[in-house]
Amino acid sequence: MPYTLHRGDALAVLTTLADASIDAVITDPPYNSGGTTSAERTGRTARAKYTSAKDENLKDFPGEARDQHSYTRWLTLILTECYRATRAGGVAAVFCDWRQLAPTTDALQGGGYLWRGVIVWHKPVSRPQKGRFKQECEFVPWGSKGPMDVASNPVFLPGIYSASQPRKDRVHITQKPLEVMRQLVKICRPGGTVCDPFTGSGTTGVAALAEGYAFVGAEVSGHYFAVAQQRLAAQEQLTRADFDLA
Repeated sequence: MPYTLHRGDALAVLTTLADASIDAVITDPPYNSGGTTSAERTGRTARAKYTSAKDENLKDFPGEARDQHSYTRWLTLILTECYRATRAGGVAAVFCDWRQLAPTTDALQGGGYLWRGVIVWHKPVSRPQKGRFKQECEFVPWGSKGPMDVASNPVFLPGIYSASQPRKDRVHITQKPLEVMRQLVKICRPGGTVCDPFTGSGTTGVAALAEGYAFVGAEVSGHYFAVAQQRLAAQEQLTRADFDLA
């Protein structure tokens, strides 16, 4: 299946997409989280917040200095454009952590989507906290652009996924497990187009191509744009080879 990856700011790229040109938005925006106070959320880099790894290939990424109010406003603008570009009955699913769960559900609905629920991503490898409950889940609020035509995509998908972040060959600070993303993209109708305006290292796109969907993405970081391009091109070759063998 074809893919298009744009280098640029997510909101700027989204405004160039045609109305009703995508079928599913599956995305992992910068959480602007990593702390319980505004100073903790806005005063540290992404690397400082989310990883203790020394690997210099895990480059920092921008967009991690918004407080709670500006994050909600910004994400609402993003999802408003996503909504315009989504076909009737299409879906949006947006990753977040516990600190940004409420703002994300607000932004999803503020953007126009009908809120359908919250998917749970359980992370088996996570830090214990003395005297506290362990924070071993992240969340994916999701919704649809009006009623869903379930007859066109009669899948039965779980609401909880359990998988650890990649450790071997990890190429992004907040990289999501490919096995989780390959399941999530199946909410897209067969033969449809998946969009990720925060492509990062390209995992959503790789999952989409592997499952037979077209993909359109945007990435503002030059480093991660190059990583995503390489991964998407490699997956396109694999998918094409599988198709030829079939």
